[in-house]
Amino acid sequence: MHSLLPTVADQLFRDIQKTYQETSQSKATVINRAKIPDDLLIALKFIFGPCALPALDLVDQRSVTCLSSPSGRKVFQVTGGSGRLYTCFVSCHYCPCPAFAHTVLRKNEGLLCKHILAVYLCQAMGVTQQDSVTDQQVSMLLSGTSTT
Repeated sequence: MHSLLPTVADQLFRDIQKTYQETSQSKATVINRAKIPDDLLIALKFIFGPCALPALDLVDQRSVTCLSSPSGRKVFQVTGGSGRLYTCFVSCHYCPCPAFAHTVLRKNEGLLCKHILAVYLCQAMGVTQQDSVTDQQVSMLLSGTSTT
């Protein structure tokens, strides 16, 4: 059963992506939760628990930036509600925030923190901010010696 959950989450992100693409054909430029149907919002809350709504708030605030280097490496930076910048590594589902360490790693009570969930949602909705950085900057981010 536990191995089925990532599949369910992946399908949920695909459903959000499909729905968002269908409804974003309008001229509205503001991200609007109303574009995600209630059933998908309920599914988000059911699967990801209490971090779902704060993650949607981060999406609304356009807090997620994808940093891409010429070699194709990508890291994501998320500005948290307090203004702190978190460098998230989606490929290994890691965020340096205290909630990730406590809820996901220590207590095993959640799949993701709000920052990583916001990254997935932004990718599904196609609203991730994009920025280019050098390979050296990505290396510094990966080593923890830079916040860019």
